[in-house]
Amino acid sequence: MTGAGKPLAAVAALMGAAGVVLAALSAHEPDAARLGSASNMLLFHAVVIIGSVLLVNSGFAQRHIGLIAALAFVAGAGLFAGDLVLRQFAGQGVFPMAAPTGGTLMILGWLALAIATAWPTKAG
Repeated sequence: MTGAGKPLAAVAALMGAAGVVLAALSAHEPDAARLGSASNMLLFHAVVIIGSVLLVNSGFAQRHIGLIAALAFVAGAGLFAGDLVLRQFAGQGVFPMAAPTGGTLMILGWLALAIATAWPTKAG
């Protein structure tokens, strides 16, 4: 991995770790459904970030659009999960509509990844 790939993979690994922690908390904390949703978003998108980086580095996905997709996954999942975690423990979110904004970023990330993989690359 080169360029932005290594930092993105490292962030994805941290997201995965946070997702496991939140899954454990959701199993043990009362009324913790929000934590389960936050965990799922972090875990699912940690894997897709690593996959996006691998697709870009293998030449299967257009580089710039693929990295934009990965960044949208990081921002979206972080915002979505962060908002739910703050609501659980602090009683208020990051800002109004933060979770839906994060969800929208993740949707845009998936669309960007679709474009990145359909876009012609030098590798073919």
